[in-house]
Amino acid sequence: MFLNSDNRKNKEEKDKIEQVLEHSIEVEEDLMRTYLITAERIHDDEELKERLENFAEGNAKRTKQLIDELNETKET
Repeated sequence: MFLNSDNRKNKEEKDKIEQVLEHSIEVEEDLMRTYLITAERIHDDEELKERLENFAEGNAKRTKQLIDELNETKET
């Protein structure tokens, strides 16, 4: 019975981690879209447009890393 309690706690902890990762993916994707949409609307400041595109690229990389972490968590 003690073992079942430990397994349940481990499952709950794993579920919480997965929820945090899923939420973080959503946040990163939303930021990426916002940066790209904003960059597309900028026509008179190439430097700002490029920085926003770079921010979006950073979000894309973080999103990929978070997805990899989530997949790894789900496999264990």
